[in-house]
Amino acid sequence: MSEIPLAERSLGDLPDLHAAVHPHAPALTDPAGTLTWRELAERSHRLAHAMAARGVGQGDYVTIGLPNSSAFMEAAIAAWKLGAVPQPISWRLPKGELEAVLDLVNPKLVVARPELGANRPSATIEALLSEAPEGVRVESRIAPAWKAPTSGGSTGRPKLIVAGQPGVIASAPAVIWRNAPDDVALMPGPLYHNGPFVSATGALAQGGHLVLMPKFDAEATLAAVQQHKATWLYLVPTMMSRIWGLGEDKRGLYDISSLRTVWHLAAPCPPWLKEAFIGWIGGETLWELYAGTEAQAITVVNGSEWLAKRGTVGRVVVGEMKVVGDDGQDLPPGEIGEIYMRRPDGAPPTYRYVGADAKTLGDWESLGDIGYIDADGYVFLADRRTDMILVGGANIYPAEVEGALEEHPHVHSACVIGLPDDELGNRIHAIIQAEPGLDLAHLEAFLAERLLAYKRPRSFEFSDEPLRDDAGKVRRSALRQERLKPEQTAKGS
Repeated sequence: MSEIPLAERSLGDLPDLHAAVHPHAPALTDPAGTLTWRELAERSHRLAHAMAARGVGQGDYVTIGLPNSSAFMEAAIAAWKLGAVPQPISWRLPKGELEAVLDLVNPKLVVARPELGANRPSATIEALLSEAPEGVRVESRIAPAWKAPTSGGSTGRPKLIVAGQPGVIASAPAVIWRNAPDDVALMPGPLYHNGPFVSATGALAQGGHLVLMPKFDAEATLAAVQQHKATWLYLVPTMMSRIWGLGEDKRGLYDISSLRTVWHLAAPCPPWLKEAFIGWIGGETLWELYAGTEAQAITVVNGSEWLAKRGTVGRVVVGEMKVVGDDGQDLPPGEIGEIYMRRPDGAPPTYRYVGADAKTLGDWESLGDIGYIDADGYVFLADRRTDMILVGGANIYPAEVEGALEEHPHVHSACVIGLPDDELGNRIHAIIQAEPGLDLAHLEAFLAERLLAYKRPRSFEFSDEPLRDDAGKVRRSALRQERLKPEQTAKGS
């Protein structure tokens, strides 16, 4: 691989390049079985041939709406081979959201299960394979962008985030993700989200073995690490919490000593949980990354470094970051403000939006995150500006309150939102998924030891509905809107 000019090779060439070196080595595994690199190369040519026959060409979008499976990555590879742009979406999108995304994207083809119901030209992987003969070959082209995920952002309206990098192997950020050629990378995160899709691509780019779980399950994840001797694992804090909630005895049933790299990202991690994982798997094994899908700038930190700077998301390793006050002026180290990012000097744009405009300050851009940078250059996050709750003139960051709630051993997940209050403007309302019988008075006493009085929830609600999406991100905006129409929140309800 090192002798190949990767900047000139399509991502669609990956299976052929690795098949030439180790044709019988495993490439992709899901519950249906394992594809070798030779098998993946042959199938990707057939899929690309069938897509081309359906009109897919260079620069077209191919929307992929599939559960985690080998088929998901096969569809992406086939699109890359044609110079098309993979556009991942959740296979469980409600009809209204799905149509809004497809209206924005206008894909040439939707690769999905029939039940997705997309009112567009669509096909299943099985149908595409049936339309192409064995042994067919397709000449690879280079896509103008290597991915185009969507995001609702703070507005609730979908936007397309089109990568600024072309569909060449050099675009796969394997170095950032610590991917190695001998890795067995276990992916329980949904591939339609950016972090899982990008890091999974990095694993394949290096020639590693990518193992895909159809969905996350705490004990099944540990069992998969043991079964496949996984060396690399992707998690989000919600997954970490559920794994930790298994208890020491159950965790101890599984051998996870093969792990060399475990990532967590996508949402704030409660410090107590991070410290527990560092003690369990080691500070040199646990890593955290902070960036947007836009990838103007990236921070990275491992567990050992984090212990010296508890709460940090690391120092900038790509691009630049600074903190800006409400007056638009740069803030000194230690002062909280809005985080702005800038791509590396002289680098081309890392993305472009379709359906949205960037928030800019000169050549700096903001994703809406609030935080500060200390004198040593370590970045600390508070929350998103759009999620911040103003209570009686005080700024409350929901992630801090959620972290305190989720530290309670009987709380599985929490979402903190602001609801209208005649006296304070907003009151802090906590929606909680907890074990049956959790005593509210005990929970309030627990919070009193961890949060100042003005930061504590004034009302609580116990719920069975999902508080986070598949990527572990809190559904604050949606949950708040549901409770405003009409407001149905009473303490202890």
